[in-house]
Amino acid sequence: MDTQELATRILAGERRALARAITLVESGRDDHRAQSVDLLERLAGSGRQALRIGLSGTPGVGKSTFIESFGMMLTQQGLKVAVLAVDPSSARSGGSILGDKTRMERLSRAPNAFIRPSPSQSALGGVARRTRDAVSLCEAAGFDVILIETVGVGQSETMVADMTDLFILLLAPAGGDELQGVKRGIMEMADIILVNKADGDLKSAAMRTCADYAGALRLLRKRAQDPEGFPKAMTVSAMEEAGLEIAWGEMQALAHWRRENGHFDSRRADQARHWFEEEVRLALLARLERDPEVKAQMGALGQEVAQGGTSVSGAVAQMLAHLRK
Repeated sequence: MDTQELATRILAGERRALARAITLVESGRDDHRAQSVDLLERLAGSGRQALRIGLSGTPGVGKSTFIESFGMMLTQQGLKVAVLAVDPSSARSGGSILGDKTRMERLSRAPNAFIRPSPSQSALGGVARRTRDAVSLCEAAGFDVILIETVGVGQSETMVADMTDLFILLLAPAGGDELQGVKRGIMEMADIILVNKADGDLKSAAMRTCADYAGALRLLRKRAQDPEGFPKAMTVSAMEEAGLEIAWGEMQALAHWRRENGHFDSRRADQARHWFEEEVRLALLARLERDPEVKAQMGALGQEVAQGGTSVSGAVAQMLAHLRK
């Protein structure tokens, strides 16, 4: 593959080239990894930036419906929108359904939209390991807004906040104690909470849920990167496309304030440093796992632990002592 030609085509905004490049960066083959690194280096100086928005929410909250309605609204305003949807992979087979594109039928046909579902594989945190590389490719291709849809809410879903400019938490109207539905950790990461399905019989329940979360957000510690009034909770209806323009206005206002006050660029710099350190850790771990001597020692200690001959902590201490030799 000619990475120079591929880079030129991506900078020209060719969707087919972008799709091929994302496939390349997601590959685990050593030769493909070398090519993807070369490609990303060639695109690093493009200077193009998009507004990166992370979206997470409980299963059944209507993430795909929201993204389609929200994305259609943005494309109608003349913006180019990329959607990177992460599907959970099977722990048994490793496969994923990757059905997000079929659930966003209108948006998938929009000329200014690009939808790419990817398997989470073994990565935790609600996003695939190479999602950040895919974001860089979409920025180089000239997209204005990049929406990253995570697997779903859980205690490890906060990783998306480390690669986006805004983190949106999507919730549905619920009965009983709504605040028990989401862990505090993900609430602390959210910039805006959107209560979806605020229509029909659920409208009053959505208003109550929104009020509950607005009260809970006021109890959280003030963050330096937030202006007055943020983070905030709002109601939307993806089905009736109500409240989407107001929500978009709030997202733009928050991003603008962060740019004006220096938080936007410093946050991106911190994120880049974080992902550099994370990639180094993963690369070192992969190198150790391929070392025959390390694999033999791991196997031997694992057998001892399985037979009850040593504790897990003791085996770890022995393994670390072996690596220091």
